Amino acid sequence: MRLLLLADTHVPKRARVLPEEVWQAVDKADVVIHAGDWVEVALLDELAARSRRLIGVYGNNDGPELRKRLPEVAREELDGVRLAVVHETGAAKGREQRCAAAFPDTDVLVFGHSHIPWDTVADNGLRLLNPGSPTDRRRQPVCTYLTATIAKGRLRDVELHPLPRR
Repeated sequence: MRLLLLADTHVPKRARVLPEEVWQAVDKADVVIHAGDWVEVALLDELAARSRRLIGVYGNNDGPELRKRLPEVAREELDGVRLAVVHETGAAKGREQRCAAAFPDTDVLVFGHSHIPWDTVADNGLRLLNPGSPTDRRRQPVCTYLTATIAKGRLRDVELHPLPRR
């Protein structure tokens, strides 16, 4: 199962559209995961129409329309991997311990908000992943997204993809 992980797209505030490379990744993915800060419903509709399966949550920049359609936290089991998606996890310091306590029955937690790519493992084995942002690099050198696969009940091949600067 091929996964595409996105967050903090901020379309059309930070970018008018998603980069073409991201749309190509959408087409290849079995599941697209978006960890919030869509900003407008149009991108949700576009991703939902183009994705085989879409799992998403709302972020702090998402208004009432998106909040009506998306949960604050999404939980799914994908081929034996217990996945949770949330926008905010708080400060980087102590993140693993806080998230392990908040998501004890989760194997992988996908989050956003900071626009900073993140890949760590908590003491209880919880994998924390932030794909960064494909449209707003903030203080990062480039915009980014993540891909991964799930096979035989395990998350594998997690890869951070840098996007060319525009």
